Amino acid sequence: MNAPLSGALDPKGEHSIGAILMAAGRLRADENERIVRLQRDKGLRFGEAAVKLGLASETDIRYAMARQFDYPCLQAGESKVSPRVIAAFNPFSAQVEALRALRSQLMLRWFDPSAGRKLLAVVSADRGAGRSWMAANLGVVFSQLGLRTLVIDADLRRPSLHTLFGLDTGSGLSTLLLGRPAPDALRPVPGLRSLAVLQAGVVPPNPQELLSRPMLGQLLQQYSAAFDVVILDTAAGERCADGVMVAARARAALMVARRNTSRMAAVRRYAERLRESGVGLAGSVMNGD
Repeated sequence: MNAPLSGALDPKGEHSIGAILMAAGRLRADENERIVRLQRDKGLRFGEAAVKLGLASETDIRYAMARQFDYPCLQAGESKVSPRVIAAFNPFSAQVEALRALRSQLMLRWFDPSAGRKLLAVVSADRGAGRSWMAANLGVVFSQLGLRTLVIDADLRRPSLHTLFGLDTGSGLSTLLLGRPAPDALRPVPGLRSLAVLQAGVVPPNPQELLSRPMLGQLLQQYSAAFDVVILDTAAGERCADGVMVAARARAALMVARRNTSRMAAVRRYAERLRESGVGLAGSVMNGD
């Protein structure tokens, strides 16, 4: 364990670990009393006593601590969000620690609201690099800082953010790019306050033409005023110019590649195309084992 299992000083308070676990259906009232008795008899922390009795797991205790310290996260089985959005469900895993480290680097290298740097495109040269996964999970970890965060699915060819966030199909970016009203296009994610998603919407026959319209710039200007961080998922760069066009609007990109899958020559060519279009590379990340 990287941190001690803790417990509230007031074992009967509504914000105690026991109360949180009981509210979540992970602990019964009689089990909570057993834990409290052992905690007092042996001078243990609540979490230590719960694990010692086998009435809660370390995962349960960490879940409760996240709620106790007002750290937004989701409970498995009680959300439409896909388990692949690990930052929402397992904030103490090694993968999420790596995402937090990436978040810190991006805040140092690019994000600066006072300078108007709020937009970041997540790009990859080829399919299967994990670009959408990265965009979704980065959105979660930025929102967990309390920053108003918007994740936009600007991949109008093979969109997937609606699946990752468990959204019903409906209006989205493609509708807005046509200049049509879509008052419910921005969807908050229940349980993850500060996070909203703009799904791609209906896949159009002319994605590149839609993304080239001035409306995209107008929308991003509007969202930059309303949010602290705006992350854009994009189409893979191997077969179309969509990703470059979106990244040029954002002015910065995070390059995603997959170990043992992505072709480094293709990644370098795509990075050069981005630079030629005036896009700064805020960083690069390698997915996979």
